[in-house]
Amino acid sequence: MAEEKKGNAIVETIKTIVYALLIAGVFRTVFFQPFWIPSGSMKDTLLIGDFLFVNKMAYGYSYASCPSIIIPRFGINLDAEDFCGWADGDNTRLLGSEPARGDVAVFRHPVTGRDFIKRVVGLPGEKIQIKNAVLHIDGAPVKLEADGTFEELAGPQGPQGLSPRCANAPVGDGGTCLKEKFVETLPEGTSHSVLNIGPQPSDNTPVFTVPEGHYFMMGDNRDNSTDSRFRQEVGGVGFVPFENLVGRADRVMFSSAGRSMLYFWTWRGDRFFEKIE
Repeated sequence: MAEEKKGNAIVETIKTIVYALLIAGVFRTVFFQPFWIPSGSMKDTLLIGDFLFVNKMAYGYSYASCPSIIIPRFGINLDAEDFCGWADGDNTRLLGSEPARGDVAVFRHPVTGRDFIKRVVGLPGEKIQIKNAVLHIDGAPVKLEADGTFEELAGPQGPQGLSPRCANAPVGDGGTCLKEKFVETLPEGTSHSVLNIGPQPSDNTPVFTVPEGHYFMMGDNRDNSTDSRFRQEVGGVGFVPFENLVGRADRVMFSSAGRSMLYFWTWRGDRFFEKIE
């Protein structure tokens, strides 16, 4: 009798775990996806170590809404296409809603399938160009105003140990790394911060005509972002299809300045529930 009860308890425990995983999977697929910022391409809007939930309901659902499970340590590499590849290829969405210019959005890279986070700056049919580091939309420059400097400590950051690029380089570890800071105002009137390191080849681009059903994405840390300015064939993002959008990032839940988000003593006290603009 005791062994029977013990067996039943084990079965019930397994069932509880399975149900919890199923509920968590449905929640992540339908409503919100956790995302941890691994790089500095969206500074100073998003910092390395920011933890947020991506609102999947914002743009509706496509194959990209299915989760990817990637755990290199255990050799696990299950892509969203492995789960929902049957829905790929038509560039449409269920209950679809188009992103607004200025949204900070997570999307699947059109080639690698990895999740990226950038800002939507170009809409279908528009002509996008960067001239002297200023974004131009259909030939008109957006408003750009100087806003002082962005300061951070030079040295390895986050789990990847990436060191920031500095306008005042070279800067040794522990020194103050500076970048020029600007406020960019998009045609619809929304404003956000962008950073500049100095003259770069990507400060001047050809005219990009955004295809229908696609979007032009850029990082706010303009001189340190692999985005739609760069072709997919050379490791860039290119134009992002509508179906590749995962969701909109609205708010930072908390932020870790250390090598792991589990190091609670490194959490940044001023970024809890920070609204993303």
